Amino acid sequence: MPRSKVGNAYPTLSAKPAQKTAWVLQLIEELDVIPSQYFKKLVNTDDIWEIRIQLGGNIFRILGFLDGEYLVILNHAFQKKTQKTPLNEIKIAENRKRDYFSRKQVT
Repeated sequence: MPRSKVGNAYPTLSAKPAQKTAWVLQLIEELDVIPSQYFKKLVNTDDIWEIRIQLGGNIFRILGFLDGEYLVILNHAFQKKTQKTPLNEIKIAENRKRDYFSRKQVT
């Protein structure tokens, strides 16, 4: 399964959400088969993946994409307030994906 590149992706979260986020990212990095409650491909998108983090009544999402076979680039995070992932959040992730690959071609 894809491997994550974890940087300082969640510096503004309080302790418990940051701890749960780190735990879910570790699952993604270590497991060969990741349960869809934590990681799934979003349908009708430009190959955008959603990392799902639930803590009490709070639901956090981190959107990203694959670069090659193993690398997951996490490029957009938000607190989810509806059942469906908001289209504007998906569009932000898709735009950042396009920007990432266009910059990568230049180097």
